[in-house]
Amino acid sequence: MIPHVLIVEDEDSLSTLLQYNFEKEGYKVEIAKDGEEALLMVAESKPDIILLDWMLPKLSGIEVCRRLRLNKEQRKIPIIMLTARGDETDRITGLDYGADDYVLKPFSLPLLFARTRALLRRTNPATIGDTISIGNIKIDTKALRVKVNNNQIHLGPTEFRLLEYFISNPGRVYSREQLLDAVWGRDIYVEARTVDVHIGRLRKILNKYGAENYIRTVRSAGYSFDISG
Repeated sequence: MIPHVLIVEDEDSLSTLLQYNFEKEGYKVEIAKDGEEALLMVAESKPDIILLDWMLPKLSGIEVCRRLRLNKEQRKIPIIMLTARGDETDRITGLDYGADDYVLKPFSLPLLFARTRALLRRTNPATIGDTISIGNIKIDTKALRVKVNNNQIHLGPTEFRLLEYFISNPGRVYSREQLLDAVWGRDIYVEARTVDVHIGRLRKILNKYGAENYIRTVRSAGYSFDISG
């Protein structure tokens, strides 16, 4: 299946850039220039995912999101809000109105692609293949293989799950406890310091093959995966 994305963005240069790059990634792309047009297009074509700007003519992105979540046939379509509003209160507002994710402008295209794939993988896995790519790293989730700069590398099962989780959620900061829950599972008791050991192993291998400084230690917070280094 070809994933179908609706980009709701009134800035022509940005919508053109996004359309070109998403089509290059293999997506079917439609563009809406305002909130009212977005609602009409969703009703007509029901996209697999919506990239929704906050500030739009006629209807705001927040109002579009609210109306979609009230519609029985459209409420499950995943929505990523695109906005320059970086205040925590604004982010909470977007999520409270039903957005599934939140990407701040200006954003990197690899980050937006990764967030889009991660959300589709959770909500509509049939639209996404078995390969996850970001920067110079490629993971085959079915064959459990990893390539860095086209070099096949060997990872232990825990390091593989860590890398897969990081790549699916780039740019976010996770505490050791959050990583334990996501990678090891809530029902398994493992000391938090164990995360540091496996992060160290994964970081050493990635650095060796040219993916240097991708895993960032955030003081007093945890770890983040960032291809900008």
